[in-house]
Amino acid sequence: MSYVEDPAPGHGSLPPRAAFVSDAPALSLNGTWRFRLSPAVAAAPAGVERDDFDDSAWDELPVPSMWQLHGHGRPAYTNVQYPFPVDPPHVPSGNPTGDHRLRFDLPADWPAGPAVLRFDGIDSCGRIWLNGTELGVTKGSRLPSEFEVGPLLRPHGNVLVVRVHQWSAASYLEDQDMWWLSGIFRSVTLLARPDGGIGDYWVRADYDHTTGQGTVRVETGPDVVLDLPELGVTAHPAGVPLTLPVEPWSAESPRLYEGTLSTAAERVPVRIGFRTVSIEDGQLKVNGRPLLLRGVNRHEHDPHTGRAVSRETMLADVLLMKRHNVNAVRTSHYPPDPAFLELCDEYGLWVIDECDLETHGFGPLEWAGNPSSEPMWLEAYLDRIRRTVERDKNRPSVILWSLGNESHTGENLARMAEWVRHRDPTRPVHYEGDHECSYVDIHSRMYATHEDVERIGRREDDNSRRRDLPFIQCEYGHAMGNGPGGLLEYRELFERYPNCQGGFIWEWIDHGLADGGHFAYGGDFGETIHDGNFVIDGLVFPDRTPSPGLVEYAKIIEPVRIAADASGIRVSNHYDFVDTAHLKFGWVLEEEGIAVVQGVLDVPAVQSGQSTVVPLPSLPSTAGESWLTVSASLASATPWAPAGHVVGWGQLPVSAAPEAAPLPPRGPVFRTGGKLLLGAGEFDPLTGTLTTLGGHPVEGPRLDVWRATTDNDRGEFAGRPEADQWREAGLHRLQHRVITVDADGEELVVRTRVAPPAQPFGLFADYTWTAFADRLRLRLEVTPDGSWPCTLPRLGLTMAVPGTLGSAEWFGGGPGEAYPDSRQSVRIGRFSSSVDALQTPYVFPQENGNRTAVRWARLTAPDGTGLHIAGEPQFDFTARRWTAADLEAARHTDDLVPGELVHLTLDVAHHGLGSASCGPGVLPQYRLLPQKTAFTLWFRPLPADAD
Repeated sequence: MSYVEDPAPGHGSLPPRAAFVSDAPALSLNGTWRFRLSPAVAAAPAGVERDDFDDSAWDELPVPSMWQLHGHGRPAYTNVQYPFPVDPPHVPSGNPTGDHRLRFDLPADWPAGPAVLRFDGIDSCGRIWLNGTELGVTKGSRLPSEFEVGPLLRPHGNVLVVRVHQWSAASYLEDQDMWWLSGIFRSVTLLARPDGGIGDYWVRADYDHTTGQGTVRVETGPDVVLDLPELGVTAHPAGVPLTLPVEPWSAESPRLYEGTLSTAAERVPVRIGFRTVSIEDGQLKVNGRPLLLRGVNRHEHDPHTGRAVSRETMLADVLLMKRHNVNAVRTSHYPPDPAFLELCDEYGLWVIDECDLETHGFGPLEWAGNPSSEPMWLEAYLDRIRRTVERDKNRPSVILWSLGNESHTGENLARMAEWVRHRDPTRPVHYEGDHECSYVDIHSRMYATHEDVERIGRREDDNSRRRDLPFIQCEYGHAMGNGPGGLLEYRELFERYPNCQGGFIWEWIDHGLADGGHFAYGGDFGETIHDGNFVIDGLVFPDRTPSPGLVEYAKIIEPVRIAADASGIRVSNHYDFVDTAHLKFGWVLEEEGIAVVQGVLDVPAVQSGQSTVVPLPSLPSTAGESWLTVSASLASATPWAPAGHVVGWGQLPVSAAPEAAPLPPRGPVFRTGGKLLLGAGEFDPLTGTLTTLGGHPVEGPRLDVWRATTDNDRGEFAGRPEADQWREAGLHRLQHRVITVDADGEELVVRTRVAPPAQPFGLFADYTWTAFADRLRLRLEVTPDGSWPCTLPRLGLTMAVPGTLGSAEWFGGGPGEAYPDSRQSVRIGRFSSSVDALQTPYVFPQENGNRTAVRWARLTAPDGTGLHIAGEPQFDFTARRWTAADLEAARHTDDLVPGELVHLTLDVAHHGLGSASCGPGVLPQYRLLPQKTAFTLWFRPLPADAD
């Protein structure tokens, strides 16, 4: 059997050890390499390892990189299915093989003696030569491999050759819901290893929360001493335990003590965080306190470079997470670049460090032949967990080891867990696929419904082992497209039941690849099998712009909550450890969204898990609807955000809108010249439809229930997709029948029936128009007719206005979009935007941009002319330069071409979002059912530069 198809781990590498740097010489071999791609192993050129091999005609390729993103082959995306025949451990003969060659010289002062060549990531299998000598073979793409090369080095003209195969037996273990990409995608480094140096070390730094004492002991070689200047420790024998008062490390207060480990030959900088992880009373605890994980699953992704991610990009992720109240990361589904975990240590994030393992493609085959149960794969499984644990054992941010993902269950996984417990009993073991929890320490689930979480929280599980364990949703709240909805209800369950300790949203980033004017997803590169835009399921867009889903999540998980109380303002601290002394509290009173007065709120330091009530500030009287907004912000800059960054806020109603002024007399309906005239409006006499308002041509408004479907509307996870039901009912192609147009007296009353073709059910829609001076009032009454088979996407009106009305202003919920089950992040205020900026550019276009609880909205042209629309009392609206049909038909953002009109929806209700793309559907309270409904809107034309 060739090494490519051998299920065993690679060979020739050194035993795994911790990732660290030292003062020993190091030479980065990142840069421009020579590269040649062959279509198969057999087609790869012979002799590439020889010094005299001529690679002058080869292409150049940066290392690190993924070769498909540099014009060599094409990316492919599958979520579950293997893109090759399932015939383990065999792979296709047509196996793209990339030869990488680098010539390099050693620095003049490079020392003689041992040296290690380190590869931090090669996908999927690499065979390595240095100066004509084979070093070995790497497998385990997201794990490091090191080779002893000291005797092979020469001062000048070293030739390093790496032959990388896209497919190998290891590919069966790396089916991790991401792009199939290949290459040397992490750093390559040459490390001098001085005699008498520090080959490996493990800092054991525990914290006793009852005494405030930390104990540090370092497992390492002989003659190593520890220096911790901040703690007054000098030249302490590393292996001898040392106990002394310390500040503990936590994600909220990531206290690190800088120090060094040293011998006469080498100095290694260390950053030590004292903390103790335990499971007590069915709860996961750190430093004696239970955690509530407000987490995300993070794949490594860059839209231009794939999994070759720079440290700057990693830091951008960490800063975005911290600024959006995220406190935990699951490294789905492999260990990340070591630099990311260093950042988690520094900035403060709890980490589930996951092994590079997933065999999901055996699932559709009912797990027949799954490697988790096959003895020939045991050593590969154990090799992967060893390399994970040994590499990352010194990271205080890592609190759980995860065996992998979606690999079913089996003896090989149980053996991994056994090895971890023996090697590192200080961290619990996680693996969701052990449904019986027979070899793990955490009860983990994916996409458990709210009802499931409630049952688990009540300890009603029929499995006694699961009942006694902490419960974590390792994946929930699938952030695909517009959504997820229902996160507030999850948070309430996590806080209600002590054993339910939060979870991780799937996932952090959309894996779109930059492709011309849009981001590409599965199928865009001609894949024969693919999973479409299922790879577009993140809280941030591919360019790391926060999505509305991230803004919503940040609000739901905010660590400080502010709400009205009978005695004033209640401030609640939901941090796990720290008090609120690092925050300042400000307030602003707004009348109809205009700031009237603002000030500082005196809030005493609130301890973790506690709350306090402070009196309202002295507020002036206001004439209009007024709201008090109180925010908690950073009093001083932190490493992750500037002073003034808001971590939590709340709104309190102060005064309601005043009663409406008496209306002027109604205006009459006129028939003249074949037209119907009512106040500022002109109507079609046959249909009763508004055609002109204050000189602006308009189309509509008329009843509509359709919206461009979301990924969650189309999702099958919760049963038959809502979108399928809506389409089968014909809701996307409603037809309007005018029953009567009554234009006598002071009202224009239009009675219609709106229904899909070929169906017996529909909606009666009665429009009553009345004119008052320069305003038109529309009362719409909707009555279901017949037996409706499904919910409604939305309920309201659709109309079109001139494209010159490209600016919007409104008083209501904002500044961002909101839907019934995803609206915690909006506040009541006055906001403005261009029509174009009202759109949310979801990679796969879909319903977006809804502004909710709107009291009034204005659409204006550059000269100030336009339309004013008011609710009685509220409505939702969107404004777009394309129709819902255009939005539904689009597959990428650049498919949406602005038209000559602005299309408005003015709604009384929306169906919720849910998470059915991979999770529960819309909760009952957010489902929009056909029922008798009435609502009222006011329309007023705006003259130039109107207020």
